[in-house]
Amino acid sequence: MENFLIIKYISLYNVISCVTILQAEGPVISTQAERNLIIYMIIVLIIICSLVILFFVFYQKRKNQLLLRNVEQQQKFDEELLKTQQEIQEETLKHVGRELHDNVGQMLVLATMQMSAVASSISGEAKSGVENAAKALKDSLEEVRALSKSLNSDVIFNLGFEATLKNEVARLNKSGLIDSTLSITGEKVNFENRKDEIILFRILQEFFSNTLKYAEAEHLNVTLAYQEQLLIIKIEDDGIGYDIESVAKSSGLINMKKRAELLSANYNLESQKHKGTTLTLEYPYKTI
Repeated sequence: MENFLIIKYISLYNVISCVTILQAEGPVISTQAERNLIIYMIIVLIIICSLVILFFVFYQKRKNQLLLRNVEQQQKFDEELLKTQQEIQEETLKHVGRELHDNVGQMLVLATMQMSAVASSISGEAKSGVENAAKALKDSLEEVRALSKSLNSDVIFNLGFEATLKNEVARLNKSGLIDSTLSITGEKVNFENRKDEIILFRILQEFFSNTLKYAEAEHLNVTLAYQEQLLIIKIEDDGIGYDIESVAKSSGLINMKKRAELLSANYNLESQKHKGTTLTLEYPYKTI
């Protein structure tokens, strides 16, 4: 556009220069009528050039506005699509959590009671075996209850993000699959948007799941740092790590990043082979 304007102005300058030269040379333009005609033509040319310039400026501006509007509409569509997917996932997890608590949990309670009754009516080596089985059922019941809490978003609403995270870390430790720690610094801040707590927790759950499935890690450390404007969350494992570029398009990592974008949270995932994986989230919370 700038080059176009320059060319137009140069052309106009050349026309005016030619007229000036012709007038300076003398008798070529001999009458006042001819001079008026040339001036009129110059004015018409200036008007035409100005209109052309205005047209292209308006066209370019309009084009940029349409492109910007298309980008904004696409962003809104992506956000709405992601929110819908999140809502569907939450409803599914909520249903599974309720089923675990109400149905599977009740069945385990009944089985534990029956095993305890059997243990009280027998003696000897069989009694020890039945008691061990009853204890295993009781432990399974506790695990199911803890899992149902982490899946049900209503429970997360009631307990809050921090308490739910503590429950999840305790559950990981009880599983015996990994040694997990949770460190908290700063004064606790309650979120204004409680849905943000669920989204944050789901990001951490995805990281925990990936660590258990693929990392072969022995330790998992979670840190919450409450600051004036930000909640900084850092998760580290000492697993085998991986090449970020080669797995960047996996659904789990994409979901984690998209969820962070919904919260306007700064998302930074780092991993190197044989050096573990670290996720850092900076969530700009609002206070109540």
